[in-house]
Amino acid sequence: MPSSAEQPAAGKTTSRPRAGVFEGWNRKLHFYIGLYLLFFLWLFSFTGLLLNHSDWTFAEFWPNRKQSDLERPIVPPPPGGDLAQARDILRQLGIDGEIEWTKTRPDLTRFDFRASRPGRSFEIRADLRRNVAAVHRTDLNWWGVARILHTFTGVRMTDSRNSRDWTPTTVWALSMDALSAGLILMVLSGIYMWWRLKRKRLLGALALGLGLVSCGLFVIGFRWLN
Repeated sequence: MPSSAEQPAAGKTTSRPRAGVFEGWNRKLHFYIGLYLLFFLWLFSFTGLLLNHSDWTFAEFWPNRKQSDLERPIVPPPPGGDLAQARDILRQLGIDGEIEWTKTRPDLTRFDFRASRPGRSFEIRADLRRNVAAVHRTDLNWWGVARILHTFTGVRMTDSRNSRDWTPTTVWALSMDALSAGLILMVLSGIYMWWRLKRKRLLGALALGLGLVSCGLFVIGFRWLN
C-alpha cells in the first residue's frame, strides 16, 4: 500500500491529466493549422513582396497584358435591377466574374459595367437600342494573377454600390477570414507553449516586447509624424 508521501495531493488528482490533454491538443492544432496555412502564407508573403517592389522587371504583368475587342449580339435583358440585368448579359456572352459598376445609367438604352476575375477583366458596353454588346477583354499573366489575389475582395470601402456577387469571390473572402482566424489561433497557442517553458520566458518576453514596440511604431507612430 503506498505511503502518504506517495499519495497524490488532495484536489490535484485531475489537474495534471487535464493540463496534459490541453497541451496535447494545443500542439496538434498549432502543428496542423500551420501546415494548412503554409501555402496561403507563402502566397501572401510573395505577393506582398511584389507589391512592395513594383520595379522588379521579372514580375511585370501590366506591360505584358493581352487585349482584345469583340462585338456580340444580345437579347435585351428582362426588366429588373441593374445586377439582374448585368447577370443576364454576362450569361448571354458566356462571361463569368465579379460585377463592378463603372458609371451610373443616365441613358437606359446604354448599360456599361465591368466583370473581373483574378487575371482577367471584361469591359462591357451594351447598346440596348441596337441589341449589341462591345466587349474589351484584358488578360494578365500569372504574375498579375498572384498580385491581384493579394487584394482581391470584391468590395471597396469607397464604393457602396459594389458588393460581392460572384461565388468564387465569396469563397476566397471566407478563406482569407479562415487564414486570419488560423493565424490568431497559432499565435495564441505559440504564446501558451512559450509560457510553459520557464527557461525560455525571459528570451521570449524580450522577443515579444521587441515585436510589440516595432509594430506599435508603425501602427501608432506614423500618426504623429509631420
